[in-house]
Amino acid sequence: MHPAPRSFTLSFNKIVNVLITPVGISKGFDPTKIIKTPPLEKFNAIWDTGATNTVISQRVIKKCKLEPIGIVQVHTAGGTKLSEVFLVNIVLPQGVGIPYLKVTEGDLPTNTDVLIGMDIITTGDFVITNKNWRTTFSFRIPSIEYIEFINEKTINAKPPVKRSTPKVGRNDPCPCGSGKKYKDCCGKKL
Repeated sequence: MHPAPRSFTLSFNKIVNVLITPVGISKGFDPTKIIKTPPLEKFNAIWDTGATNTVISQRVIKKCKLEPIGIVQVHTAGGTKLSEVFLVNIVLPQGVGIPYLKVTEGDLPTNTDVLIGMDIITTGDFVITNKNWRTTFSFRIPSIEYIEFINEKTINAKPPVKRSTPKVGRNDPCPCGSGKKYKDCCGKKL
């Protein structure tokens, strides 16, 4: 049996080309086994489908008093480097929590301290719509259905038949030029 889905939806009153959401971060812990939870610190997170893993800034490390659990080699737009690894719990908007997540330290854009990568995005459904000059962003864990805009019925559907000549109504003049109504001439049922 799958756990109950947890989800959030955020709407923006304009088209946005960068998705930034609030998140809470604490030291990593098992929420089912701990009595006193570490404090949850609030930060801004940028969502990046081009990033393999989630990244945190030095500010997050200091504010949450995180201790490294290892070092890994990471690949960034600027090249390859060694980076410390930390274990955190992340709470996304509307209380969607992700415990025991391994993240690396890195340099992030101004006004953001967390980069949400595909390690989180691929755990569920990630949907963005832009209707009426408004962006709506939804995320759900776990994935519970396929979301697709083109399905096999649509792909295999035959296009509508287009007539080369306009359709003639029963009471219209017959196109043969007889002067009779179509129903009394060429449209007459045999």
